[in-house]
Amino acid sequence: MKKFLVIILCFLGIQIDPAFCQSKLINRFISNENDSTQKARFIILPALGYSQETGFEYGLVSLTSFYTSKDTLTRNSNIGALVSFTTKKQSMITLKPDIWSKQNRYHYIGDLRYKNFPFSFYGIGDNTRKENEEKVIQKLGRISGEVEKLIKKGFYLGITANYENHTFIDKEPGGIFESDPFIRDKDGGDVLFLGISQITDSRNSNVYTTRGTYLKLNYSYAPDVFGGENFTGSSGKLDFRTFKSYNPQTVLGLNLIYQTIQGSATPFYLFPQMGNDQMMRGYYTGRYRDRNLLAAQAELKYKIIPKVGIVAFAGAGSVFNDSLNLNHFKPSYGGGLRYFFDTKRGLSLRMDYAFGEKRTGEERQKGFYLALGEAF
Repeated sequence: MKKFLVIILCFLGIQIDPAFCQSKLINRFISNENDSTQKARFIILPALGYSQETGFEYGLVSLTSFYTSKDTLTRNSNIGALVSFTTKKQSMITLKPDIWSKQNRYHYIGDLRYKNFPFSFYGIGDNTRKENEEKVIQKLGRISGEVEKLIKKGFYLGITANYENHTFIDKEPGGIFESDPFIRDKDGGDVLFLGISQITDSRNSNVYTTRGTYLKLNYSYAPDVFGGENFTGSSGKLDFRTFKSYNPQTVLGLNLIYQTIQGSATPFYLFPQMGNDQMMRGYYTGRYRDRNLLAAQAELKYKIIPKVGIVAFAGAGSVFNDSLNLNHFKPSYGGGLRYFFDTKRGLSLRMDYAFGEKRTGEERQKGFYLALGEAF
């Protein structure tokens, strides 16, 4: 197992260290000892990944990990950057800072993103069919930011701002994307959300959590600042996570999310989409989309040694318009492997394989995911 992991890391990893993959660094990677300090760490990796949305993804991803203070209370901060291309002719440029100030008094989150992203569109609702799959080109520009202020221990209030520009081109005219009258704003548009957040957070770590609870509520409003047919309305999000340790090696995590978008003429691209590498793994992102999304999952984690762990997960979720039908919940289950390249911070390489529902006349939905960091 150790030799196999070293081969993976030597193939995937380029670290700012001239001795990488020489005997001293190999011993560091496979050692069971805690190998990390509070010094800043910069890692560059080829962005070799895979998901059903992108196919194989290649490029460069960087992760800068650091602490803004030397005290033991301040959480780990990260700045992630990605430039990637995929075998499905997609390209992405992303910069995502996630910074905690001294003693976690402030939390700053940002997302700068450009995507030229051809994707598969199946329609609206929780009963879409594979046979209606249609290729659509999406170009997305996004600038978003959030500032959270500590009010008292474990309790934060935040303000958010998110601007997005969407452009769509139908590659296959005559299909469901063109003919469905419920699909609004097919050419794209602009939207600006301004919001407030309330966060309760008692987790012992924001990277690899072994105990504690996290609850975030967000309400955002999109004012009529662009005119025309651009969206005016509101959105709401709930993200609940709780973790319990049974022993130093075993952790159970539970995660519940709810998302809603409300407005009289909501564009299809603002509807919550079910399925990604974090929640409802095994489903193509956007295979099911509608005005509301509700999903939950449990994940059992076990560390074989400090640097290697395995997980098993299971969940269920659904999208819906006005009323939720419990019979329409769809399953998600699978397992994965974790390699912790920084045991103190809990930074990991994640490999998951997940299964979804088996619809009549279709193959079972499933997906493989290779990514940095935990699912939640």
